[in-house]
Amino acid sequence: MDSNRKAAIIVGVLFLIATIIIIIGGIFSLSIYEPDYLTAVSANENQVILGALLEIIAAAAIVGIPIAMFPILKKHNEGLALGYVGTRIFEGLTIFLNTIILLSILALSQEFVNTVTPDASYFQTSGALLLALREQISILVDFPFPLGAVIFNYLLYQTKLAPRWLAVLGLIGGALWLATAPVCMFGLSPPMIEIFALPIAAQEMILAVWLIVKGFNSSAIAS
Repeated sequence: MDSNRKAAIIVGVLFLIATIIIIIGGIFSLSIYEPDYLTAVSANENQVILGALLEIIAAAAIVGIPIAMFPILKKHNEGLALGYVGTRIFEGLTIFLNTIILLSILALSQEFVNTVTPDASYFQTSGALLLALREQISILVDFPFPLGAVIFNYLLYQTKLAPRWLAVLGLIGGALWLATAPVCMFGLSPPMIEIFALPIAAQEMILAVWLIVKGFNSSAIAS
């Protein structure tokens, strides 16, 4: 198995990990959104810690994708390849920062539960600030992720490393989700706005399977 085939498999697996693991991690962290989260988070300590661990794994996978792709993409357009690396590193760092906030909420919850006579207003204010910060950082992720997707799929389209129809789907999906980022940032997101993320999510899963099974277009790599 040559290095390009190995790179395709690695990238495909990393795409699967980045998407699936972060969704599962979010499920394990749902207790922070309960009305009585100050007690619920502490009661679900193991699940929250597991959710944090999964977020870290997802962040590492996200950063690993452009690093694995860079040696191939730089042969075609080094500037855009570096841009793709930058967007995904920024995305990974924001997810990691959100993980730190999640663990801070867990620590706050444990202190609230273990304090004999807790100052409810202090804990509620601190918790609300941490939750708001995590939400804002989650919105911030909506910029580098779709921007990176647009750059990556543009390169795929130009280089023909993968089928062009797949790259076009990624370009459309990335552009759709990128268009929602300013709306969400200003708190204007309508109900079910997440539906706009479905095209890019589906494209990444199809691309991941394609790379694992078929690999890159060998003629595109050689050119």
